[in-house]
Amino acid sequence: MKQIYLVPNSITAFGLACGLFVIFKVNMVEPGMGSYEMVLKSSLLLLLAAFADFIDGAVARAFHAESQFGFMFDSMSDAISFGVAPSVLLLKTLSLQHGTVFSFLAASGAMVFSLCGVLRLVRFNIKSAEVKGNLVEMTLQKKNFTGLPIPAAAIAAVSANLFLLSPDLNHYFFISDLAKTISLICIMVFLGYLMVSHLKFPSLKGLHFRVPSFHLAFFTVIIAIAILYGVFNYFALVLFFVSWVYIIVALILSIIRLIAGKKSKTLEDFEPDPDEFEDDK
Repeated sequence: MKQIYLVPNSITAFGLACGLFVIFKVNMVEPGMGSYEMVLKSSLLLLLAAFADFIDGAVARAFHAESQFGFMFDSMSDAISFGVAPSVLLLKTLSLQHGTVFSFLAASGAMVFSLCGVLRLVRFNIKSAEVKGNLVEMTLQKKNFTGLPIPAAAIAAVSANLFLLSPDLNHYFFISDLAKTISLICIMVFLGYLMVSHLKFPSLKGLHFRVPSFHLAFFTVIIAIAILYGVFNYFALVLFFVSWVYIIVALILSIIRLIAGKKSKTLEDFEPDPDEFEDDK
């Protein structure tokens, strides 16, 4: 391995370390004893892992240090940090008695999320290998994701967990432990389905705005100030809002595309991919 390859792989290893730290640290806590502070710290670490996952590929391309090892390492890191860590965090925050129906459902929901996350990564790896060398297909793949990306699913799952535990929410609304359990189980299963679905989710790399540079800089500063204010004062709410708005907007665009039909060229990029299993018959 060339020495320059250590740069992107070190970033990937950092992201993996964040995910592993969450898993190991949370496992030292008794089930049902997961506090808001613990979930908050875990959320910050998973955000760092997501940031590392975002830049390691860019660094590899910038240094021309892409390799099969780095590709597989990044995939395995994502499976642990974003597929396993949110599920472990969920089970440690729920106050469930062992052997009950809801403990079984919670474990099942966590397993569905983790399994679908791994399947999502496998499908992405296979498609990336198939389109390698095809510039048109590679451009389309970078523009939109087929299925919810696993980092986005992990942040959405953890943000929902954090939001339901936040003092701000519990100050205005009383939510019973049973309601939190049912909500989180449904959320984990729903996010698992979105990951393995054929719905399209926009990539941040494909966003382009045709506005003057001054206006773009001005609105970027305003949005950044608003987000920073929200992060420092209402972190749980802002994280929940941002992660779930991304999912809801993508679902709305896909639904509009389905209603419009294939004859319409509007939102053509959000046409769901056909089922590979149906194509093979």
